[in-house]
Amino acid sequence: MADLFDINANLYVDVRPTYPPELLEFITSKTSGSDLVWDVGTGSGQAAFALAKIFKNVVGTDTSQQQLSFAPKIPNVRFQQTPANMTMAELESHVASQGTVDLVTIAQAYHWFDHQSFNQQVKWVLKNPNGVFAAWGYSEPKVNDAVDAVCTRMEKEITGPYWAQPPRTYVDNKYMNIDFPFEPVEGEERTGPFEFEAIKSMDLESYLSYIRTWSGYQTALGQGVELLTDDVVKDFEKAWGGDKTIKKTVRYPIFMRLGRVGAE
Repeated sequence: MADLFDINANLYVDVRPTYPPELLEFITSKTSGSDLVWDVGTGSGQAAFALAKIFKNVVGTDTSQQQLSFAPKIPNVRFQQTPANMTMAELESHVASQGTVDLVTIAQAYHWFDHQSFNQQVKWVLKNPNGVFAAWGYSEPKVNDAVDAVCTRMEKEITGPYWAQPPRTYVDNKYMNIDFPFEPVEGEERTGPFEFEAIKSMDLESYLSYIRTWSGYQTALGQGVELLTDDVVKDFEKAWGGDKTIKKTVRYPIFMRLGRVGAE
């Protein structure tokens, strides 16, 4: 998995959406402490950067050193490369001691994990009770009916055979088909999906560059298959309105599972 994202580390910084303040405000309103956050799969540090404004300390981990090389230098954030599957000893060495973390976050990466073992690690590092875990991702972007129709064809029909399974089904189901052994946070009756929206202004080339960061696209490319053929690009150009330089508002629907550790 890390290899897919190493290839696109620079593109991720430029074309992936940042997360809306409302999302982070909602999460932090449900935490009982503000000392330490573990941001898993931090990539280039998008979520870590925002969390660092609220929490005293953030540990951002990722398996990709290439992705981490694009993360901003922030005084209260420690970025750390980790193995894909950490032992408990590595977890304590690289992240934190047992029961010391107020919040664990994972943005657009939860679908890649071994959920049974990872959820146990999350429970181990979180404060007990009431340490909070937030996992969110986003669906395919929305521009207008014409562009969205081409994007849906690109995502379902053209890229379809190259999406990794079951990770793709987890995203399609808004993480609701993932075992989530956490209790609803205070004030909520469920653990999700909670829904938000990220907004980004993009011209067509930026939009197509976003598609090039899809794991399915990169898998196909690794097999020598270019999915953004001339015909497909022309379809996008026509749907965009003919002028590729025009910037349009691109909306990314965000879904989130949010829960807490109960008293044990």
